[in-house]
Amino acid sequence: MTIMDTHQDLATQQDTFRAGLEANDWLLPTLGDGVNGLGPQAEDVVQGIAAAARRIAAELSPEAGTRRLRFPPVNGTRLLERTDYVASFPQLLGTISAFEGDNKAHRKLLSMYEDGGDWSGELSPAGHALVPAVCHPLYAYLEGSQVDGTVFELMGECYRHEPSPDPMRFVTFRMFEAVRLGTPQEADEHREKWLAAGTDLLRALGLTVEADTANDPFFGRAGKLLSAGQREAQLKFEILTEVYPGHPTAIASANLHEEHFGEAFDLHTADGAVAHSACFGFGLERVALALAAKHGFDVAAWPASVRQELGLS
Repeated sequence: MTIMDTHQDLATQQDTFRAGLEANDWLLPTLGDGVNGLGPQAEDVVQGIAAAARRIAAELSPEAGTRRLRFPPVNGTRLLERTDYVASFPQLLGTISAFEGDNKAHRKLLSMYEDGGDWSGELSPAGHALVPAVCHPLYAYLEGSQVDGTVFELMGECYRHEPSPDPMRFVTFRMFEAVRLGTPQEADEHREKWLAAGTDLLRALGLTVEADTANDPFFGRAGKLLSAGQREAQLKFEILTEVYPGHPTAIASANLHEEHFGEAFDLHTADGAVAHSACFGFGLERVALALAAKHGFDVAAWPASVRQELGLS
């Protein structure tokens, strides 16, 4: 079963899907492009996916165990620098500005506001940035530490400046991530186990998925070389499904970072070697909407096995 008409072009399929999501209270529009609220059914499904992911974490728990942490969706702009995000993905980042002027500056701002002008130029950088990946604050928190192969469970909000008419692409969205820091073998083992388990879960939910090598959207000419190198080394895999027939969409990913974050944040193993890291993440809203596209907008009518997997029975 699918709610998509394969004879429609991609833009029309996206418009049709969005209209259905909004009409059935799955997506709640806001005044921000690419920013959506979720209705009760969609939120129940998101929470069910997160719970299923936590069960996987418990099943795959290494000897070092797991730790569940939470970081806010805002951090210092220094985090964008320390993770190399400014250099690699400037097109995706978002920073926060605030008004810090005096009464005179406020009168100027009010005048521009009342005239319908662009008053945002009267704001100043606040020193804060929106977090683009749930795992990034973790590395800064652990800076200078010895790591032992522990898996960290993280769930939080991300921001990436890529507004799109596609309802599958949010500007701000939630991720569940399982991150492991340790030896190269531990990082590689983590990525492989989660890639297999994540694929199995999505198939158990009735989705047709496949894993394939991918690359991050590095910026500029140098970024093309980085993208090619990432693919060649198979550092990134995405789990894809066709919400729109013939157009695969990534709904989860598994990444090897090698020593990138270990070097940036002075993370090391017991023998003093630079730590390697790997993460697996579900895009929670993307998985939920993919399920709506597959099974329909009435969760009560979904297959019993899917409802049971999500704890909705």
